[in-house]
Amino acid sequence: MEGADEREGRGHLSAPRLRHGTPERAGLDAGELRRLVHGIHARTDGERPWAAGAVVVVGRGPVLAVQEAAGWAVRYAAHDEETDTPVELPPERRVPMTVDTPFDLASLTKLFTSVAAVQQIERGTLGIDARVGAYLPEFTGAARHGVTVRQLLTHTSGLRPELPLYDCADDTERLALLRAERPAGPPGAYRYSDLNMLLLQHVLERLTGRPLDVLVRDGITRPLGMTATAFGPCPDAAATEDQRRPWAKADRGMLRGEVHDENAWALGGVAGHAGLFSTGRDLAVFCRTLLAGGSYGPARILGPDFVDLLLAPPGLGFAVDQPWFMGELAGRGAAGHTGFTGTSLVLDRATDTFLVLLATTVHPRRPAAPDHTPRAEAATRVARAVRGIRAPGPGGPADLRES
Repeated sequence: MEGADEREGRGHLSAPRLRHGTPERAGLDAGELRRLVHGIHARTDGERPWAAGAVVVVGRGPVLAVQEAAGWAVRYAAHDEETDTPVELPPERRVPMTVDTPFDLASLTKLFTSVAAVQQIERGTLGIDARVGAYLPEFTGAARHGVTVRQLLTHTSGLRPELPLYDCADDTERLALLRAERPAGPPGAYRYSDLNMLLLQHVLERLTGRPLDVLVRDGITRPLGMTATAFGPCPDAAATEDQRRPWAKADRGMLRGEVHDENAWALGGVAGHAGLFSTGRDLAVFCRTLLAGGSYGPARILGPDFVDLLLAPPGLGFAVDQPWFMGELAGRGAAGHTGFTGTSLVLDRATDTFLVLLATTVHPRRPAAPDHTPRAEAATRVARAVRGIRAPGPGGPADLRES
């Protein structure tokens, strides 16, 4: 079977790689982007910030207009349960955030699992409307209810959000639980579930005979040169949570470089719904590849028609036009996702623009309710930065179109 990396340079034009430039060169309003950056710094400052640290990357066409780090990659030693307050590290032991800091991507991992699945659909080895039971007959819960690959990718399988795999005694018990799980409601209605991507992982691994981490590496990250993107452990990553019961589902202490998601951790760190670590720069490459129709430099990981399949409403793995985190970018087919640890990305094909916002919102403890306002505000700044340019000049949008 021919891999994406084996198809590099065949039958398509080389797509421009990202390059550093000014907002003006990218065809974006510099004032709006300055306000975006100022807002991210403000959100990572003070005694109880939205996030201990963050990285924001904005690009249009092949131009990187913003790469900014704010706050700390590691700021806290623990969470004090008695006072319900963070325990600050002394300044000399804190780790500053940089634009190269890796983050636990959490549910942004789902996007890579989805791309890996659509690669198999493009090759004709996976049927998008095929029943999961055709590949995994022993997964009786999904098989007996006729769950399809498309339903896994669109979160319409009816499966509940998660299973307590982290409480199982061993992998045998975890697998038995997953195999027996049946839809909680009739397939067809939207119900976001990590289990969809776990089942999809098993489908892909059965189909290809290769584990998910190898599929992602060989089919996506290696051909695109995303050298900072991989499943953990990742020792230099930004810290996440002082993970303890009762607020968490496991007692693991302060986490840094180990996957935050309890089920992904129980599964050994490689899971269809969580487990990847990456940087803002690498995710910019991922966004740029999809905006360019599946190509980056000489590499092609998907054909344009299959990028359309991936990103067109309702999206396969990707959420489409969700104002709660896309702000004013939503409305014309913007696609993206968020992750529980504070990660998010949005790519807008209508304006050839992307936003990556990585933040440590669960450091040192997950909030009672997530605050998505900063994500939506950042996306709105990007949308207004596009609209703020009255007419394209040299280096503006007219110069960024690709053949």
